[in-house]
Amino acid sequence: MLFNSLEFIVFLPVCFYLYWFVFNKKLNKQNLLLLIISYFFYGYWDPRFLSLIFLSTLCDFYFGLQIARSNNLKFKKTLLLSSLVLNLSLLGFFKYFNFFIDNAQLALASFGFQIENTWTLNIILPVGISFYTFQTMSYTIDIYNEKLKPTTNFISFACFVSFFPQLVAGPIERAKNLLPQFNKERVFTFEKGLQGVKLMILGLFKKVIIADSLAPNVDSIFDNNELYHGGILWLGAIFFAIQIYCDFSGYSDIAIGTAKLFGFNLMINFKTPYFSRNIGEFWRRWHISLSTWFRDYIYIPLGGSKVSKLLASKNVFIIFIVSGIWHGANWTFVIWGLYHAILFIPSFLLNKNRIYTGSLNNNKFWLAKVKEVFLMLKTFLLVTVGWVFFRSNSTQESFRYLYRMFFEFEIPNGYYSNVLIIFLLFFIEWSIKDDALLEKANYKAFVYIIAIVLILSKLNSNLNFIYFQF
Repeated sequence: MLFNSLEFIVFLPVCFYLYWFVFNKKLNKQNLLLLIISYFFYGYWDPRFLSLIFLSTLCDFYFGLQIARSNNLKFKKTLLLSSLVLNLSLLGFFKYFNFFIDNAQLALASFGFQIENTWTLNIILPVGISFYTFQTMSYTIDIYNEKLKPTTNFISFACFVSFFPQLVAGPIERAKNLLPQFNKERVFTFEKGLQGVKLMILGLFKKVIIADSLAPNVDSIFDNNELYHGGILWLGAIFFAIQIYCDFSGYSDIAIGTAKLFGFNLMINFKTPYFSRNIGEFWRRWHISLSTWFRDYIYIPLGGSKVSKLLASKNVFIIFIVSGIWHGANWTFVIWGLYHAILFIPSFLLNKNRIYTGSLNNNKFWLAKVKEVFLMLKTFLLVTVGWVFFRSNSTQESFRYLYRMFFEFEIPNGYYSNVLIIFLLFFIEWSIKDDALLEKANYKAFVYIIAIVLILSKLNSNLNFIYFQF
């Protein structure tokens, strides 16, 4: 079920009423209701996907209990390895099987071995599998590392895995943050509910009004890039940079806002990343739940920054490559990860990757220092170049696109409405740059009313969120 659909407009109030006014007397019944509506929400795409999420839930619930109960370190490692193998095998099969087969056939063909393409399968990628797989893996890893005690309540754990607001595209929650919230009584407050509604309006505005308005031109420019000169291709890349941000951060805002309506707090996933002053700051502000997951479960176990700079740089390199692979079964994503590694590692070696950690412009609203504006513009353009790899269908197409961007440039005409939309976004983002969730923003009611009217006018466009494919 899509957040930007008429079905969700009906689904959410019904669930809200049942949750707070019918099943609010007993916590177990309230959690059971959450599980049912989460499975209904997820199964609305394809009921077959429910078997996978249930299998992952059941196995990791069992592995978590057995790891905590065992005093045999070797057995605990075996259990953890079993959990990781199961989860990664499911993810690998559904997401990467055809990719590996295709590349194996190409590799063999380069040595003169021609094999008919009979091994690839017509596999449907289960929605959100990359997200909930990482969420369940972090549970067993934390138990193994004695950072978390397992729950004995299967319903609570199943709710943690399948919680419908963030199930499909995050944020990727940690069990130590989200799981305890299912085991304590929730109390609805008007203030928290209002925060949730504001976030949902902001998220829907980003998705429906900005991202979906840019989508047709992005598709046209990228799919027919050979017809356009470099100026238009630059616009296409910039449009996609804004589209993917508004699409993905919009989903996160709606997810966090919806969770607040049900009494839950989810982690922040975006903090105005396009106002970053270098690549290091960008990655502390972009898809925070994923980047911190890689930090805690891959980078630190590899030695993190406690090893030599050379080895730490190798660890950073691995993280960016894995990040690229996580996003999809295409070499374009690998190159995208490699590109960001190349941008990031020099500042890491020079200890400059964390020089910008404070608020932008000392919390002042209007003016920014000239140097800060230049740094933000430079970082945005570097990130935008990387998005060309991310959006392109093949590596050859991405390099052709970039070549014409830089070497066949002409001043573009048209697309004025899209440019105005981008300026509107940056104005909104700048106004909330030190409060990314609008929790303190003093906006008047009529602004929200206008936003709601605009959203409803374009609702049910049936445009999926971009990150559903990951």
